Parts: sequence; C-alpha cells; structure tokens
Amino acid sequence: MSAGTEEPFHSVDVSSITRSPLRATLRTPDGVPIEAVFESCTGREDGADGGPGPAGGTGTAIVVAHGFTGAASRPAIRRAARVFGSRAGVVTFSFRGHGGSGGRSTVGDREVWDLAAAVAWARELGHTRVVTAGFSMGGSVVLRHAALHRPDPRTRADAVAAVSAPARWYYRGTAPMRRLHWVVTRPAGRLVGRYGLRTRIHHRDWDPVPLSPVEAVPLIAPTPLLIVHGDRDPYFPVDHPRMLAEAAGGNAELWLEPGMGHAENAAGVGLLGRMADWLVAA
Repeated sequence: MSAGTEEPFHSVDVSSITRSPLRATLRTPDGVPIEAVFESCTGREDGADGGPGPAGGTGTAIVVAHGFTGAASRPAIRRAARVFGSRAGVVTFSFRGHGGSGGRSTVGDREVWDLAAAVAWARELGHTRVVTAGFSMGGSVVLRHAALHRPDPRTRADAVAAVSAPARWYYRGTAPMRRLHWVVTRPAGRLVGRYGLRTRIHHRDWDPVPLSPVEAVPLIAPTPLLIVHGDRDPYFPVDHPRMLAEAAGGNAELWLEPGMGHAENAAGVGLLGRMADWLVAA
C-alpha cells in the first residue's frame, strides 16, 4: 500500500457544487473522490470589505487536514474552520476512507494526493496564497505534502503548520498508539475502525514505506514551518516535535503548548487564533 513515486498532481474534477458554503467533490490522481468545503473569510483579511463572496477569494486560504478517524464535518474541525475563517478563506475536506470521501485510508501515505487536490482547488477559486494546517495524521501529511509538492506552483503550500504530528513511523511507545496499530493492522481492528470509528482502512501494508515526517522536514525550506505540540499529548511525547524542529535546521518555529493534549480535539480557540495569525503573516 503505497503511492510509490510521488506523482505530480494531475487534475481536480470538481462536481456537485453548491454555494454558501461552496461544496465540491475533488478527484485525486488515483481516482478517489474527496468531499471538500470552502468558506470565505468572515473578517477583514478576505471578503468582508467588499471582496469576493462564497464563490472564491483573492487572499490567503487555509486548507485544514484532520486527524485519523476525523472528517470535515466533525465538531473539532468545524471549530478550527470558524476560527481560521475570521482571518482567511478556509477549505476543509475529508481524507480518503473518512466522512463522505471514497476509498480507504492509507494512514498518511496517499493522503498527500487528497491534500494536493484541496490545495489546487483553493487556487482555482482565486486564492493567491494557500497555506496548510494539519493535525496528527494530517500533521504528517502536511509535512510530506510541503516537501513533495514544493516545486509545483499549483499544489504547493506557501506556509505549513503541523499540530501533534509524529516524527517517525511505527511508533508504539504509548498505549494509545499501540491501540491504533491494532486497529490499522488487524482484521478485527479494521472492523472496529469501519463500524466503530467510521473509518475505512486499507488492508495492505505500505510497500514501499513512504517518506517519513522527519525525513520530509529538511526538504520544506524555505517554506515557513510551524510545529505545534502539547506537553501532555498521550499519543506522541515531546521528543517527536523536537526531532522535527531539529531536522528543519532552523527553518521551523516550535510551540510546545503547556497542558495541551492531542490534535484538533485539544486545540482551543486561543491556540487556533494564534496559528491562524501565524499562517496569514508567515
């Protein structure tokens, strides 16, 4: 289960479009339909002072990549979208195998193509600057996407924020990660994923193993990079963000958040606002 050589992004097939907010089905290079939602900025930065309305924008758009078992419609992602939307246009989407998207989750591998489709759509809507914010699995995806798509003007990210992202694959050092590996790797676990967690997981192992987040980070520069992590994250201890920041070689800003847990569910309004300000200004 691998994307193999990372292909250039081919096309976005936008269909089933409605307005206010704008909804679309995007098509990845391997043919997976991805549900996506665009919402214009509610503040002064984009669209509130006579600028573009729900059909598009001209300033910054933030593309939000959720964590494993999340979706565009989940409350934590909707909260992030509301906060980000006060500073910029926002695209939310569901990774393959999640929410209303097709396919099956590859747990961070081919999801890079899903994110690329969402970034390309934001640019098609007229945004001159597109940045990404990812949580947990989505954090690993935004890092890999930023490295692999940096040369492509259509699908690249202009700034990147990774929250609660792992530094390396196959980490089993905490009880939550051991449970997650059982869900992903065992037939009974994938049944729990499908019916209990509403996540369809691919049954094949990675072959070859994709570029890891810590291997991707040195390739991101000079794109601005923000790494955010809670000091009470039950999944990944703080050696993960420190490893990522060190690998960035001075290109990354690291925020270790006191008392914060894991990913979008633990990201409060204040932190999301600071992230949005950083992404817009970076």
